[in-house]
Amino acid sequence: MTDARLSSPAARPDAAPPPDPTPTWRGPPPPALPRPSALGWLLAATRGLSVLSVLGAGVALIVPLRAAERLAAGPRRPLTGPWVQGICRLSLWLMGIRWTRRGLPMAGPGAVVANHSSWLDILVLNAAQPVFFVSKAEVAGWPGINILTRVTDTHFVTRDPRHARTQAAEFAHRTAAGHRLLFFPEGTSSDGRRVLPFKPTLFQAFLDPALPKGLAVQPVTACYHAPPDRDPRFYGWWGDMALGPHLLAVLSQVRQGSVTVTLHAPLPVAGQTRKTLATAAEAAVRSAS
Repeated sequence: MTDARLSSPAARPDAAPPPDPTPTWRGPPPPALPRPSALGWLLAATRGLSVLSVLGAGVALIVPLRAAERLAAGPRRPLTGPWVQGICRLSLWLMGIRWTRRGLPMAGPGAVVANHSSWLDILVLNAAQPVFFVSKAEVAGWPGINILTRVTDTHFVTRDPRHARTQAAEFAHRTAAGHRLLFFPEGTSSDGRRVLPFKPTLFQAFLDPALPKGLAVQPVTACYHAPPDRDPRFYGWWGDMALGPHLLAVLSQVRQGSVTVTLHAPLPVAGQTRKTLATAAEAAVRSAS
């Protein structure tokens, strides 16, 4: 799935968090996907083409916007962050999926951690606030998903220890520039009906002394509400589920459901360990699931 299966060696605070080899969560068998009706096929085609057009225009226009940003703001993203947020909000609107945000984005330097349920998280979490996802390098080549990762300026990492210092330096540089890097500490996606245990190893990355002072981690919960008369796991995408059929099922849904994104109070990193951070972040995410 489009997950950030990440961990960071506890003995190396300078190491960037590489993808975690933890197996994909399987859980109960996924529900049978509904067969599109004639209206459903029309909606899927209309919505799909509309969203692809928006994403394509976003990719094309983000290049000159970033050029302007470099001249005026260096590595910061005062233009393209809100631009991508707008693209994601428009894409959800075109798909007919309603969303609500509770809470406010944190101020000051920091990162975001969230539960992971679906490929829709890319749109949903960026609609709530401008974020930059952290993911394994292989995702960059996934058809369809690679368009979303290009638009959202995803931060890719590898497990190759030869690149650990370089990746750690890039993580610190982007955080210092005000980028909100978003991690999925469950290590995989679920069916959207539960929060899997957070991996403490990931949180070691936030203890790097090279990161800005006053760093905080903001937990975020994305809670999906299925369309009427659909399985509660309708929007979940996990295990061996293929992207194409699930994408078709979502796009062809006549009456869509909704999603609520809760931005919890930030957790200051100072004085914490990776285990205490993981425990506190997981508790916050679970409180709104």
